[in-house]
Amino acid sequence: MRSRVILDAGPLVALLNRRDHHHHWAKECFAEAAPPLLTCEAVISEACFLVRSLPQGPKTVIELLQRGVLAIPFRLDEEANRLAAMLARYASVPMSLADACLVRMSEQQGEGIVLTLDSDFLIYRKHGRQVIPVLMPESTGSRP
Repeated sequence: MRSRVILDAGPLVALLNRRDHHHHWAKECFAEAAPPLLTCEAVISEACFLVRSLPQGPKTVIELLQRGVLAIPFRLDEEANRLAAMLARYASVPMSLADACLVRMSEQQGEGIVLTLDSDFLIYRKHGRQVIPVLMPESTGSRP
């Protein structure tokens, strides 16, 4: 992959769950991405919750952090005002805290690309009006 990868929960869950419809796609994306993939605590929390029924699910998510496959450069406390503004702006979508963090991370990373299964990232804008580069399965509505 050409850019820093900003990871959403969906692809992480798909990677860990072999029964997930997007498992093979997620596996390919992780194989092509240069670690660490950047994310935030809200995504880690969401992923741990979603894989709680898988054997070793949450433990595996934490191990990816410990091994340096994932990194959390984002500070929620430092970005609270911007996140609150984003959550208000996209209240009709509605935007989750994790999504707001990833949009803010895309602003901070410049050339970063969001790896997601969430088509709401086709609606969100960084810096108010710039399209956010995303990598998602074709069936989700990805752009080239």
